[in-house]
Amino acid sequence: MIGSNTYNRLLAWRERNIPIQRFIIFLSLLVGISTALAACLLKWAIHAIQHLLTTNFTFYSENWLYLLYPIIGIILASLFVRYVVRDDISHGVTKILYAISQRKSIIKLHNMWSSVVASSITIGFGGSVGAESPVVLTGAAIGSNLGRAFKMDQKTLMLMVGCGAAGAISGIFKAPITGVAFTLEVLMLDMTFYSVVPLLISSVTATAVSYFLMGDELMFPLQSEAFALDRIPYYVLLGILCGFVSLYFTRGMNWMEGIFRKLEKPWKKILLGGILLSLLIFLLPPLYGEGYDSINSLLNLDYTRLLENSLFYEYRYNVYFVIGYFVLIVLLKIFASAATNGAGGTGGLFAPSLFVGCITGYILVLLLQQIGVELPAQNFALAGMAGLMSGIMHAPLTGIFLTAELSGGYDLFMPLMIVSVFSFITIYIFEPHSLYAMRLAQKGELVTHHKDKAVLSLLKTENLIETDMRPIAPEAMLGDLVKIMSVCNRNVFPVIDKDGIYLGEIRVEEVRNIMFRPELYQRFNMQKLMVSPRERVDVNDSMEVVMKKFEQSNAWNLPVLDGKKYVGYVSKSKIFSAYRSVLVEFSDE
Repeated sequence: MIGSNTYNRLLAWRERNIPIQRFIIFLSLLVGISTALAACLLKWAIHAIQHLLTTNFTFYSENWLYLLYPIIGIILASLFVRYVVRDDISHGVTKILYAISQRKSIIKLHNMWSSVVASSITIGFGGSVGAESPVVLTGAAIGSNLGRAFKMDQKTLMLMVGCGAAGAISGIFKAPITGVAFTLEVLMLDMTFYSVVPLLISSVTATAVSYFLMGDELMFPLQSEAFALDRIPYYVLLGILCGFVSLYFTRGMNWMEGIFRKLEKPWKKILLGGILLSLLIFLLPPLYGEGYDSINSLLNLDYTRLLENSLFYEYRYNVYFVIGYFVLIVLLKIFASAATNGAGGTGGLFAPSLFVGCITGYILVLLLQQIGVELPAQNFALAGMAGLMSGIMHAPLTGIFLTAELSGGYDLFMPLMIVSVFSFITIYIFEPHSLYAMRLAQKGELVTHHKDKAVLSLLKTENLIETDMRPIAPEAMLGDLVKIMSVCNRNVFPVIDKDGIYLGEIRVEEVRNIMFRPELYQRFNMQKLMVSPRERVDVNDSMEVVMKKFEQSNAWNLPVLDGKKYVGYVSKSKIFSAYRSVLVEFSDE
């Protein structure tokens, strides 16, 4: 009780003495520091586990432990999630989107640490995924729970979630611009100057803390060649290629996730995913872990290192074999990543996107070299990284800025932009949603940058059902209807049988010509007078579907059914009122 009273007094003191705008600045600073610490802890844990497990590997032959480590990692991560966390923590960015759209930006407390533990085990033991999505969920959870602790309203809570995500990206990559760009492109609904400033503060703070703890070295340092105009057609070609690879990655990942969802038993998922992942890593060792070492090797023009620890080490100088080897890596990466998460591991798509993009750019350079076209491999590898991230995440700004900040290749903004734009355009023709958003879009739960659609996704049909419509039995007579109408101000009356089955409706305008003729009161029953509704709404219909039915029918009220049973009515007036209320919550208007 004492603690509770002290806490309430603290909140009251804050409200009296600290304006909300200043307090939000303070919270964004605190979020930035916390998320950077989480990001650094995760990176350290992953590298420590990987170093412990692989430090004695020989590079000139296969390593049979590749068949063992991934399975162990998946089992340990699965047991941790199943018996310690007891909640689904996979697909970190999708979880954030769901929290924003369906949970009023509330993220569970355990997400502040559970993803860090699970992903460090998963990736450290060889899981073919990235650490960024888990730490983004961690950062968003930190922002959400800090906001809840200080009783922030829903709009501010969403802003804190965005600050946490921006801080996490900035902290793990040491890329502040990318943190803000990612949050604006992927997560946010409606951004203003009021909200951008806290995002900047969280991003800059997280980056500064990461620089202090991990040093100021770039993740992919290199000296790139200057941009040349005559290479624009090749960058356009790379952009289109990245778009199709992104489409393959997105569709393939979604297909694989569907297969794992159908496996109800956890041991079946572990068995299938573990065996698949281990075999793929044994045959193609670059699929082990995040793949950042492989990216550095390619950017240093030492592509033969990707054949180390493999069965194919002796073919490392055969360029045609190397091209085929790289193509296999691109094609099979989705299976390795999907198997990791599907089996019970925890990880994201940032690292796989960068990895596949880098190899895609390198493949194009090697192929063109065979027909006499010489291109700078480093430039195209970097551009491929931006292109894949742009395509898979539908976030071209994130792809451009992240690649530039990770490599220091700011002089390559033009090729990065060309490749990112053409990749995004290519995949958008075939797939309107990113892989993150696709999972929610399929359920009608996605908040988008289209404000009308976003607000509609926040409205639930079951919360807008009106049950004060006076039902009437089919055997009731016109006189009975007139009596009901005299004490009811509705102009629609559902006709319901004794089992609750909806049969039709009585509209006042349809019976107005006979309702004042008493001689007809016992002549007509409701069975004769009722009409079919212009449309019927299922209780599980999304609000977007409901609004389409209103538009098609030109009706003002529509019946809501659960199967054949009557539930109530939904009206345009109530929907418009609810729409306006939600819109005000997310807008400065």
